[in-house]
Amino acid sequence: MLAKHQELICSADIVLATLNARYIHSAFGLRYLKANLGELESRCEIKEFTLESRPEDVVEQVLQGQPRVVGFGVYIWNVVQTEKVIALLKTVAPDVVVVLGGPEVSYENDDQEIVRLSDHVITGWGEVSFRELMQQVLHDQACPEKVIAGKQPSLDQIAMPYYLYNDDDIKNRLLYVEASRGCPFKCEFCLSALDKTAWPFDLDEFLAQMDALFERGARHFKFVDRTFNLKIKNSLRILEFFLERMTDGLFLHYEVVPDHLPEALKEMITKFPAGSLQFEIGIQTFNPEVQSRISRRQNNDKAIDNLTWIRQNSQAYIHADLIFGLPGETMQSFGKSFDQLVALSPHEVQVGILKRLKGSPIIRHTQAHQLKFNPNPPYSIASSDTVSFTDVQFMNRFARYWDMIGNSGRFKRTLPLLLNDAPFERFSSVTRALFELSGQTHKISLLRLYDLIFKISTQTLCVAADEILAAISWDHSASGLKSVPKCLQGDRAGLPSLYDKSQARKNNVSRQSRHT
Repeated sequence: MLAKHQELICSADIVLATLNARYIHSAFGLRYLKANLGELESRCEIKEFTLESRPEDVVEQVLQGQPRVVGFGVYIWNVVQTEKVIALLKTVAPDVVVVLGGPEVSYENDDQEIVRLSDHVITGWGEVSFRELMQQVLHDQACPEKVIAGKQPSLDQIAMPYYLYNDDDIKNRLLYVEASRGCPFKCEFCLSALDKTAWPFDLDEFLAQMDALFERGARHFKFVDRTFNLKIKNSLRILEFFLERMTDGLFLHYEVVPDHLPEALKEMITKFPAGSLQFEIGIQTFNPEVQSRISRRQNNDKAIDNLTWIRQNSQAYIHADLIFGLPGETMQSFGKSFDQLVALSPHEVQVGILKRLKGSPIIRHTQAHQLKFNPNPPYSIASSDTVSFTDVQFMNRFARYWDMIGNSGRFKRTLPLLLNDAPFERFSSVTRALFELSGQTHKISLLRLYDLIFKISTQTLCVAADEILAAISWDHSASGLKSVPKCLQGDRAGLPSLYDKSQARKNNVSRQSRHT
């Protein structure tokens, strides 16, 4: 039995590993690499960890089967922890060949410590080049230079990896899928600006793979296509495919271009029930000058019309994005975009802070707009000629508090009273007061948040006490919390709540459900 166990452990010459942000995420790129190893696939194993994993534990598990090669997927969110893992791995097992890939090491890698620690780096697409490198390493052939430019084959030469999602993945993780790769747009804050165009996978084969996943029980499909609605004919076929299989729990996430929504696509969208469609819509800014400066082509009027139509005529969930810190954007002009977007009533508005992704063309504005970025991941903007470091710090808090209050779905009745007719100005006041009172942006309990919001509403925003208390009472009832905030205790405990407490179970479901 012991010999059989040892044989089983030593069967993987190649280990592909990464640190996911959370367990629910799955390493899509590693599955592509394994699926395209050809005859070497059986000698490869995928091991996934999270950012909370201790480097010692990661290294122990990675080396358990005595692999000859360990490949790491490196991203902006895991590069610091991955570097620690590789430093320890090379200390205890210096003969193991370490190969890196991923966007964080594909550009500007000359001075990266994580690259220095490793044996090889494959930049860009890795499906073909990783296989070729493994054939050389495992057959003890002379290997190429340290940094290998990944070969980009046509998509029909790439094996799809969906069979590598196991039953545990299907049950507990987000399943990433892609019907196309690349992007035709040149928005300079994004690495996709380096693509020449978008390439579609063979649609028949792709849908066959989706059908196999669905038959195995998959119900959550997160499309990573940068522009799902670029080629409407394909978009319609994919939506029709899932509509024919509509069942409880089916959830589809797409990133869509905001100003491209033909009538045929509108008609299809209206057929989907609530909770089944989520659209990630990148607005980023409504400022025409900033859009032009960063090479972002967007018809604002059409984008506004389409967002309005989706909200009013479909049951799709809208997650809309803005980016603070773009070259030439001021606090005032960003606030104007925020007000415009909030007025369109998307379910969520994500306030992102500009990041300097390695290789992205945004750096061409560094001198003209005095762009300064934090040298530590995720390389967020620190200041520019139009926003100060203090402004950026404030907007980091604004974004965090907005996610807690504006996006969470836990303040449906309270939020309109906070925003009134001046969302950015008034929520800026909330941000200042909330930070002054709490000194925190994290670990603020929901119970305490009710009390803080009551105090800020009455003392800073001049909202009538009975009005804000009625709203908080409704939202508290909806939360399902058994404990009662101080503002609803004592003489106020008898406040009527119009909320149907039978719905309090929504406290334990998704953020999307709380917005309905």
